[in-house]
Amino acid sequence: MTLTTPPIPLEDLARYPLPGFTAPGAFAFSPDDRLVTCLFSPEHSLVRQLYAFDAATGERRRLLTPPGSGALEENLSREEQLRRERQRMLALGITHYAWADTVNRLLTPLPDGIYIQDGEGAALRKVVDTSNAAPALDPRFSPDGETVAYVQEDEIFLVPATSGEPRQLTHGARQAGRTHGLADYIAQEEMGRERGYWWSPDGTWMLFEEVDEAHIPLYHIVHQGKEFAEAPVEEAHRYPFAGQPNAHIRLGAIPTAGGEVTWLELGPEVDIYLARAGWLPDGRPWAQVENREQTSLELLAFDLTTGQSSRLLQETSPVWINLHDMFRPVKSGPYAGGFIWASERSGFQHLYLYDAAGKLLRSLTGQPYDDGEWQVDELCGVDEVRGLVYFTGSKDSPLERHLYVAGLEGGAARRITQQPGMHAVTLDHGLRQFVDLYDALESPPSAALRRLEDGALLHSLYANDDQRLERLQLEPPQPVTLSNRHGDRLHGLLFRPPAAFGDGPFPLIVDVYGGPHAQLVINGWRTTANMSAQAFSRLGYLVFMLDNRGSYHRGLAFEGALKHHMGSPEVDDQVDGVRWLVEQGLADPQRVGITGWSYGGYMAAICLLRAPETFQVAVSGAPVTDWDGYDTHYTERYMGTPQSNPDGYRDSSVLAYADNLQGHLLLVHGLIDENVHFRHTARLINALIRARKKYDLLLFPDERHMPRRLEDRIYLEQFIQEYFKTNL
Repeated sequence: MTLTTPPIPLEDLARYPLPGFTAPGAFAFSPDDRLVTCLFSPEHSLVRQLYAFDAATGERRRLLTPPGSGALEENLSREEQLRRERQRMLALGITHYAWADTVNRLLTPLPDGIYIQDGEGAALRKVVDTSNAAPALDPRFSPDGETVAYVQEDEIFLVPATSGEPRQLTHGARQAGRTHGLADYIAQEEMGRERGYWWSPDGTWMLFEEVDEAHIPLYHIVHQGKEFAEAPVEEAHRYPFAGQPNAHIRLGAIPTAGGEVTWLELGPEVDIYLARAGWLPDGRPWAQVENREQTSLELLAFDLTTGQSSRLLQETSPVWINLHDMFRPVKSGPYAGGFIWASERSGFQHLYLYDAAGKLLRSLTGQPYDDGEWQVDELCGVDEVRGLVYFTGSKDSPLERHLYVAGLEGGAARRITQQPGMHAVTLDHGLRQFVDLYDALESPPSAALRRLEDGALLHSLYANDDQRLERLQLEPPQPVTLSNRHGDRLHGLLFRPPAAFGDGPFPLIVDVYGGPHAQLVINGWRTTANMSAQAFSRLGYLVFMLDNRGSYHRGLAFEGALKHHMGSPEVDDQVDGVRWLVEQGLADPQRVGITGWSYGGYMAAICLLRAPETFQVAVSGAPVTDWDGYDTHYTERYMGTPQSNPDGYRDSSVLAYADNLQGHLLLVHGLIDENVHFRHTARLINALIRARKKYDLLLFPDERHMPRRLEDRIYLEQFIQEYFKTNL
């Protein structure tokens, strides 16, 4: 960075995709592994189309061209908009696609229906028309690719993939105020489960979730920003608040030819979570059932005739269960009938091999092959013939993700990817090659096709050509480590001002998230492309990011430090980070600000109020201000219920510290936020009024949890910059 580095234009701060994030995504291999497909925008916009790379030559070509413009915000149904919100999806155009398992047939949902393409170059066919009907949600091929299932008006429908009329499979949901085949709100928002139905391996049965939310009170959200000429718009959501009733769920199986539902016995407890579900290779359904306290998780298999269950295993934790997608039945070889499972029983998430009866055979990663103080992130593939398991994890550094291979017979894991940084991989069906989507602090995302055996390069699929990179000259942040008051090692990143501003001390802005199941500090381009941090550093601020205790990928004990008392260890660690910067002569202790969104908004507010001797200014975006106003699964995992932990809820509430406000507080919220309701900010405003404390407020009438409209994001960035300039 030179002495004359110019400020970053506001449009570059607010525009998506962020600089460098123009690489293809949603990679998949065709059933015959000849093609590598992806969603990509050659124009580097949010509007993506479906492209294919020839696996033999690396040649790229457009594979599918939808009618019209594809999915745009203005032509999406309310249901699809909310599903996109759950997925934090900003991409437009073609947003989803799927290959059939065994035939070269593609499926993609668009706003006016479900489309299918029978192989490359074939005409695009509409098999479900929703132009004048309710949206067709979550379409999926049958295992043989001959039928498509989808959910419409709360019921599951089937339609031939070639031609024919849709046929309703499930019945009676809407009349009873229920849904069939849709994942419930908590599953989508907090449990990482978007699916609500599952085809059996032979396609003759459908497993599905029934959701009953009728007993959950409606929470109303009014679109206050609409013009008076428009009809009033109001949304009503059945939102399960912490300590209050959850949705009632059942898991049923129905023959796809039609017939009676077999309801599966999920156990004696009624207040449970359906965490995951699916089918075993032998045709039995399975489900993961979690208790309300999230300290126990059972893996159950079911008899289709009676619905009775047998337990394959049970996980328990004195902290909490972190759900995952690393259950993999073994279909062939010496361990046929057994399965691979991930567990944090050692304090770090590792893979284990079980036999068909649920007996533990051995650990596949971690101890006894190494110290085990690292985490497996994703189970990517299993070579049953050669006895190998492929996975990504943080064995070499908690700040990086690499692809590794280990043996089903045991032994130390071997690293396949070599470039330091973050690797997201997609393996082909034959387990011969993989797509490597790679980035690092100094490397924007690129994509390559590599040999699975040793990671050798086969073809470069995408070398980042975003022209903004040369113009903006983004400087990677500096990794640092420090110890908190308890001796725990913490990782941070520093965005330093240009040399023209001298050597410090500088006014400091802490960019915080701080919550569990998230990690900000990585050797990844995501941190370099933090455009707000880049902009503030060029204005002369030192910007600091620190992963405090409670953040992810450091083991269950590190993450579990905040159990039952959020807003305490995280604040202490952020204070220790500021003190360390002051001791290094980098930060001016009289000019310290903090900013964050969502959990980061909570952290910004509670840091200002609980540590007024350290922080003078806070920008708090979409904050949870009292945990009794957030949802069950997320909140109770960490805090228990308000009934079981009243002291913890009181002490973790921002409202309890309103009297402490000494500095400047800016509250930012979208008025139609259906995740962290505006009620959170409103309650804090009431507490500040009672305490006679001055605050500042920025509202977005037409935004949800994260601002989507470009003009709103530009206004937000400008407002925050001016707020810190004025008050810091």
